[in-house]
Amino acid sequence: MLLTIFLAIVFCAAISLMLLSAVAFIQDTRFFSSAPKEAQAVLKPRENELFYGARIIGWTLMLFSVLMILGVGVISIWDGFRSGYTFRQFFLRFVSVFTIYKLYDMTCFDWFLLCRSGFFQYYFPEVGPVYNGRKYGYNIKSQLLKLFVIFPAASALAAWICTLFQ
Repeated sequence: MLLTIFLAIVFCAAISLMLLSAVAFIQDTRFFSSAPKEAQAVLKPRENELFYGARIIGWTLMLFSVLMILGVGVISIWDGFRSGYTFRQFFLRFVSVFTIYKLYDMTCFDWFLLCRSGFFQYYFPEVGPVYNGRKYGYNIKSQLLKLFVIFPAASALAAWICTLFQ
């Protein structure tokens, strides 16, 4: 169980690094496809880098975060095979990682970074009016759908696939 919690923390750190690299360094509006339509409508493409080399740093951090996410998956599966996990144990590991991540996403990204700290508004001030006055993020239905339906279903599918190869 400690490994599962550690993997969930690494997964959250990787997603945070990915967010930081996309928003602060790369600043490509294609990364904001999940933002509300109102925010997408006012986003202005950034032609110039924040500073010389910012996009190289951003893409390097993005690659590192993707490797961390893949590492979480590989270690989760490898340790499960090594420990002789059953379907239930694989499922609990996967759903635990996803649940911890989604709760982190909802509190840290949606509530704190988006609505309280002004992180996104600092790098993209044009979206300020869209997010001002919000008590929570913009996509609570989507977040809850992922938390209660999509992630458990994906965890069950992954656990089933893992048990096929044991």
